[in-house]
Amino acid sequence: MLKRHSEFLKSLLFLFDLILICTCWLAAYLVRFSGVLEPVTRGVPPVEPYLWLLIPIVFVWGLSFQAFNLYRPRRMGTHLAEFLDLAKANTISVLVLVALTFFDRQFEFSRLVLLYFWVFNLVALGFSRVVFREGLRFARRQGFNQRHVLVIGAGKLGQRLTRTLSQHPELGLNVRGYLSRHPEKLGQKLEGFPVIGTYTDLAEITSSGIDIVFLCLPPDSEQYGEKILGYLATTMAEVKVVPAIYEFMTLRADAEMFEGLPVITLQGSPLHGWNIVIKRGIDLLGSAMALLLTSPLFALLAILVKATSPGPVFYRQIRMGLDGQAFEMLKFRSMRLNAESKTGPVWAEANDGRRTAIGAWIRKTSLDELPQFWNVLKGEMSIVGPRPERPEFIERFRDSFPQYMLRHKMKAGITGWAAVNGWRGNTSLEKRLEYDLHYIEHWSILFDLKILWLTLWKGMFHKNAY
Repeated sequence: MLKRHSEFLKSLLFLFDLILICTCWLAAYLVRFSGVLEPVTRGVPPVEPYLWLLIPIVFVWGLSFQAFNLYRPRRMGTHLAEFLDLAKANTISVLVLVALTFFDRQFEFSRLVLLYFWVFNLVALGFSRVVFREGLRFARRQGFNQRHVLVIGAGKLGQRLTRTLSQHPELGLNVRGYLSRHPEKLGQKLEGFPVIGTYTDLAEITSSGIDIVFLCLPPDSEQYGEKILGYLATTMAEVKVVPAIYEFMTLRADAEMFEGLPVITLQGSPLHGWNIVIKRGIDLLGSAMALLLTSPLFALLAILVKATSPGPVFYRQIRMGLDGQAFEMLKFRSMRLNAESKTGPVWAEANDGRRTAIGAWIRKTSLDELPQFWNVLKGEMSIVGPRPERPEFIERFRDSFPQYMLRHKMKAGITGWAAVNGWRGNTSLEKRLEYDLHYIEHWSILFDLKILWLTLWKGMFHKNAY
């Protein structure tokens, strides 16, 4: 019954797409020759050739959408991923249509009609898919269009999966329970779902209406995987595997196919492709503007630092940045010369006696950080990112906090998510690391803009800036 309902929805969606595509073709003709967007200079061509072209349009788009597998179940997919697939299929179909019209020497089709058609298709199909998917999600929340799920593996991985599925009722995935290797777990409830059998009960349980099987074997049970998968291949259940290595994924985890092989990234950086270009562009523009606008303040601070303490205006200190590369970070000097000659590398403390007359104030207001916009302009830092630390401290931290080095998957920043939430200076390293990794895991341009806004909103003063 479920399969028949699924096929009906696919057929209905396919038919609706074709109707929408034909409507967009006619709309493109009407908009082009109505003179609203572009004046008509050669007269309005007859509509008949455009109507005849609907036959190859239905054929080409139908084949293309099927070839791109646009009607597969997408319970766990995103709107963006579906839109990108639609865009690819639509673009290729338009190119095929252009090629077909090129060979028609008896009638010249408007290139603007083809362009409008491409745009109208993207907008109409994209919007219709969002409405369709959201409608399905609403129905699933009400208990309709459900799929029955079995989780093989009742360890941490299986429990994490069921916990996540239970948080997303819009997926319509109804978890029946777990299969465990350990008979003593039978009847136990884990994350609200019962252990309903052992691996030996697989045949009996899958025959009772299981639609999807998630294989979440813990590392000590992977030897059972081949036998389980061998049996599942003889059933009609959809099989999804969550590998045991998933437990070791730490940052920006991702999976991709390479020549038919699944490749899993355990820890990666969000900065790739256009992300690098956009973030670097913002850094260049922002740092150049900051240096220009604060140049009078720059000059005043330089005079005050020089007048109140012997020594250079700027303090240069080695910090660790992107991919663990060391760079020389600039600050206005706020402490006496050779301040660490007796103590070695230490963090500043409240009422630190090493500070100069002006040093306490510029540290409290964070004005000593202004020269770091020059580091940003050079590409050594970013305006937003985890605060850079000294190599001497990092050697101590990396043993106590195994994930500490993951902070260096992004450029160090003048301000950051940890800083705007109060975790800077001599505060909890564990909390700073937590906030820094959250930033990297969820990075986006909008997240950066939010941090910049919070930095300006909360002001330069900070109680932990000694």
